[in-house]
Amino acid sequence: MSEKFGLEPDLKPAILLMDDGTIFHGKAAGKIGVAIGEICFNTGMTGYQEVFTDPSYFGQLLVTTNAHIGNYGVKNSEVESESIKIAGLICKNFTVNYSRKQADDDIQDYFEKEGLVGISDVDTRAIVRHIRHKGAMNAIISSSILDVNELKEMLSKAPSMDGLELASKVSTTEPYFVGDPAAKHKVAVLDFGTKRNILECMAQRGCYLKVFPAKTPLSELQAFNPDGFFLSNGPGDPAAMDYAVATVKDILKQDKPVFGICLGHQLLALALDIPTYKMFNGHRGINHPVKNLLTGHCEITSQNHGFGVDPKAIAAKENVEITHRNLNDDTIEGIRVKGKKAFSVQYHPEAAPGPHDARYLFDDFVGLMEN
Repeated sequence: MSEKFGLEPDLKPAILLMDDGTIFHGKAAGKIGVAIGEICFNTGMTGYQEVFTDPSYFGQLLVTTNAHIGNYGVKNSEVESESIKIAGLICKNFTVNYSRKQADDDIQDYFEKEGLVGISDVDTRAIVRHIRHKGAMNAIISSSILDVNELKEMLSKAPSMDGLELASKVSTTEPYFVGDPAAKHKVAVLDFGTKRNILECMAQRGCYLKVFPAKTPLSELQAFNPDGFFLSNGPGDPAAMDYAVATVKDILKQDKPVFGICLGHQLLALALDIPTYKMFNGHRGINHPVKNLLTGHCEITSQNHGFGVDPKAIAAKENVEITHRNLNDDTIEGIRVKGKKAFSVQYHPEAAPGPHDARYLFDDFVGLMEN
């Protein structure tokens, strides 16, 4: 039980201002200050700490549709990167008191240590409905400045996510290793903002991984003598990553297994001259239904992306096959390159949080390296 059980935090007023002028008034959560980013929402009912630390959320203000955030505390081992990556949090109930004995800290202390600004006690259902109707936009949270005109001025200077390159800001700065050096397969990982559980899923399947910075050229990847290449998830606009697209094109010429997830999926598409686009509303949650067109099976997936690949452009490509589709909106969720050992998916097969329906994809990748 939290030592703070029964104590009410000192709730200060806070403001959420969206780019279209919409305002919500609530209470401060976490650090007192200002946070700016693209506002988005996640429909998952659990796993908030894994979501907060997912590098794919870098630069975004996160609205959680689950009513309670913080109710089971935070645990040091339940992170997907070394720090919180969301730009700010918007929630209904910011629950400082927690009841999980295994927790290491309460969410208020966690946010203060990480320097994260949030707002609570707002109508998150109304906010989500507004975003779904108006589309993705920038917003600002403030608990230190309450003058709306001043906040509007600050918000007007924020860059749009469309055209923003962010992967290099969350990528590792130095290569590092994951797994057993004596493992059967060696995988070169291009880190555009990878989640730890993705790397663990491959290490558990007999892979020794070397994780490289986002802007590493093929020559350095090849020096590791990998059996396969992995293109990680990450934040920002893939179309702004010319350096990564060029590297992926070089990787495809090696005729070795290639696996991409989320941003990695989009970069593989761009390397095949298939354009990407900014979605009106992205997919973020742990209950998105996807159909595997190769097997006819359906799976419930964990997703976090605001960009997609152009379905019309894929249809015109004779060397690319669509392997997965989203059953909610028919968007492209997976592709493979004919004549090569290269495939990718838009969603997160490792989940963390979410169901494990799609973890077979890691087995598929290992199978390609074995063959």
